[in-house]
Amino acid sequence: MLAGGLGARPAFAQAAKAVDASKVSAEINARTARKKVIATVVKVDGIAWFDRMRAGVKQFGEDQGHDTWMVGPSQADAAAQVQLVESLIAQGVDAICIVPFSVEAVEPVLQKARRQGIVVISHEASGLKNIDYDIEAFDNHAYGAKLMEVLARDMGGEGKYVATVGSLTSQSQMEWIDGAVAYQKQHFPRMQEVTRRIETYDDATTDYNKLKEVLTAYPDLKGIVGAPMPTSAGAGRLIAERKLAGKLFFSGTGLVSVAGQYLRNGDINYIQFWDPAVAGYAMNVMAVMALAKKSIGAGLDLGLAGYGKLEAPDAARPNILVGQGWVGVTKDNMAQYNF
Repeated sequence: MLAGGLGARPAFAQAAKAVDASKVSAEINARTARKKVIATVVKVDGIAWFDRMRAGVKQFGEDQGHDTWMVGPSQADAAAQVQLVESLIAQGVDAICIVPFSVEAVEPVLQKARRQGIVVISHEASGLKNIDYDIEAFDNHAYGAKLMEVLARDMGGEGKYVATVGSLTSQSQMEWIDGAVAYQKQHFPRMQEVTRRIETYDDATTDYNKLKEVLTAYPDLKGIVGAPMPTSAGAGRLIAERKLAGKLFFSGTGLVSVAGQYLRNGDINYIQFWDPAVAGYAMNVMAVMALAKKSIGAGLDLGLAGYGKLEAPDAARPNILVGQGWVGVTKDNMAQYNF
């Protein structure tokens, strides 16, 4: 059984504030330093995942005395995200934290930012080159393998399934599905991925419509493994409407606030996630540390749940740091995570 199982302890605090930052050390707490201007740029604004991340970004600024905010395009669009970064460069911010929609699209503009002395911290983008540091909540392949472990259990280890990603250029999501498919091929050879990965552009309605098309083509479909958070709602809606609970199964990234009704009603059995508020806070911690030229590397403890004793799994790229921040949620423990 991989880490982060059904009985895993919460990877974040259930407190009045979005993030329990009580253990963030004085080395990181830079309240006495000059106020820094740090912008966090996300894939798409206005969805529950990044609404939650905004709470962490805002809290960091309040806790540490810096000017922090979050922006993102109104729709998942690589060119629009690049334009936002260009605007931030023109404003002369001290640091940019970014969750890229397309790694390839943002490389040139991030290179430009760094050449102008702007610190760049990324998340969900371990392949980015033009960064100071990348902070991941977990090992991407292990995350995907866990999703497949649960899906295969529900499917009885056999049958047809499909996988969704926000975009084929969304590197972390592609790696989750890589991990899921590799786990399936090794452990469940009687399962079959029947289509290429479905791009949903982080939109639940698109998820629903595309999955409906797949179900028409493959009426004996048994499984959906979803990398983007909105798939949990799109798949749940489809299963509920078609009364396919117990016949078509879902395992993927989700939030209780988005997929809770489908968990509660038994339309889907399992979602997996990390707290985007803590991820947003962690990126901003890393930005301040990098600006202050603090020591950052393997073994660093950010003082945040899920980001203690960070690992650097790629010796060739020690600036890619990985935490232990995911949890698995079912109907039985969903009440603990309803943010």
